[in-house]
Amino acid sequence: VSSAGAAEELSSGQTLYLPVYSHIWHGDLVGRDKSPTTSLVSVLVSIRNTSLKTPIKILSARYYSTEGRLLKEYLAKPVLLSTMGTLEFFVERRESEGGSGANFVIQWDSTTATNPPVVEALHADIKSGNHALAFITTARPIQADK
Repeated sequence: VSSAGAAEELSSGQTLYLPVYSHIWHGDLVGRDKSPTTSLVSVLVSIRNTSLKTPIKILSARYYSTEGRLLKEYLAKPVLLSTMGTLEFFVERRESEGGSGANFVIQWDSTTATNPPVVEALHADIKSGNHALAFITTARPIQADK
């Protein structure tokens, strides 16, 4: 959640917004309805505790559709993420409900101020032969609604 070369401020918790795509549009506008080609992609969400000293607690990981509808809460209860540990969630390629504007909202906290986690989503569509598509999106902190 930080830009290259800039150190993130210490925090004792955040709400993070992570854009993800269950499909992408590409190519030309074709056919009767002049629609682009749609390709489904899988998504690997990675939450990495960057602290050498402080565990963090992942409170929730909610997956929303393009329309803002909650599709899934990935955590039944909070998870303690050890120092330098990683927690991962997977969205299958066949899951198309999220759409091109899908997103995760991830909440975490800590007993003391620490380095915020690095939260990324690796999107992939890898087929046999010479076709592969992969890209990464990065979470950013947002203000929790009151």
